[in-house]
Amino acid sequence: MIILKLSRESFRFAFDALRQNKLRTLLSLLGVTIGIFTVIGVLSAVDTLRANLQKSVNKLGGNSVYVQKWPWIGGDDFPWWKYLQRPDPKLRDFDQLQRRSQTAAAISYEIGIGDRTIKYQDHTAEGAQINAVTQDHDKVWNFDLSEGRYFTEIDSRTGAPVALIGYDIATNLFPSGSPIGKQIKVMGRYVTVIGVFAKEGKDLFGNSDDNAVLVPLNFARDVIDVQANQYQPTIIVKGKPGLTDLDVESELEGLMRSIRRIQPGQEDNFSLNRATLISNQLDQIFGVLNTAGWIIGGFSLLVGGFGIANIMFVSVKERTNIIGIQKSLGAKNYFILLQFLIEAIVLCLLGGVIGLGLVYLGTMAVQAAVDIKVVLDIGNIILGMSTSIGIGIISGIIPAYSASRLDPVEAIRSN
Repeated sequence: MIILKLSRESFRFAFDALRQNKLRTLLSLLGVTIGIFTVIGVLSAVDTLRANLQKSVNKLGGNSVYVQKWPWIGGDDFPWWKYLQRPDPKLRDFDQLQRRSQTAAAISYEIGIGDRTIKYQDHTAEGAQINAVTQDHDKVWNFDLSEGRYFTEIDSRTGAPVALIGYDIATNLFPSGSPIGKQIKVMGRYVTVIGVFAKEGKDLFGNSDDNAVLVPLNFARDVIDVQANQYQPTIIVKGKPGLTDLDVESELEGLMRSIRRIQPGQEDNFSLNRATLISNQLDQIFGVLNTAGWIIGGFSLLVGGFGIANIMFVSVKERTNIIGIQKSLGAKNYFILLQFLIEAIVLCLLGGVIGLGLVYLGTMAVQAAVDIKVVLDIGNIILGMSTSIGIGIISGIIPAYSASRLDPVEAIRSN
């Protein structure tokens, strides 16, 4: 009952302070509002980037390793001339890995043929990204089909003229019907559409299957040299369940050195890339952004804290006579202390609520302007409220303590 009474009176005093001294109170709350807005805004922006980038990384496969010519992670002293001389992954490497790997659940050899024009009767789709892959592509990549099916083993082995197409290509070429079973012209050859990728939109890396065309590698071999470096050949190895990407990478390094007959002491002439390399780099970047957000927001919260403390000292001075009357009627020191401390917390919570409201309005504006899912989770909201309460306690404890130690006689006699 005492806590409820204190809370009710403190809310009333806080409201009266806001009502009677609107400009002074609002200016003091501005620091807390800006601080909470900055901290929670940065954390939400980082969470949004992390969620969307992680979604893109997850598409690459959790425990998949990419055997490529170039490494994914570079630096200021990136020796590009050394990597330029490396050979691209060959079909021989792929065949040997299929035979000898003990950790692989699936292995795929893939190339990207680049932007091409796809035709169906009088309709055309510009800028299609054609990818030629082996049978295990569906096991090393994560994707969904809106209709149709994936390649059969016979399709892949014989190089059947079949294809899977992206949602945008299907919409452009077949605006009024299903593309399944229809023949489209790809790289000067007619192929039958057997599947359509589900619509997914571009991720933050700019990747999407909406404009993709997937054909069997053995079909593309009859048209182009699938081992040419211009198509950036890649071997993707997905590890068996229970194995980490490090387990797979360790075996692949030994196998590739053996396949390419690299002598002990000689440097690898291939790169083994993992999705976790990107995740680790992102974690470092996001850690820096989080720290920057706390530093910038911390200065605003510091200013806001001084503002709240100033309000509380003024409030104590203005209500000294009332404090004296309360103490003369039997009010304990802790009652006075809690009264002013709760008032400081209420004022800070008000600033925090305004800051969170601005963050929420910002997320709505971003979602309305850009097709991106903004993350504002309950954890950040709780963090914002907890920070506001902490600032209120720190800012109000000294004024509240000084009020609780006032002599009742001297307080009543004050003007």
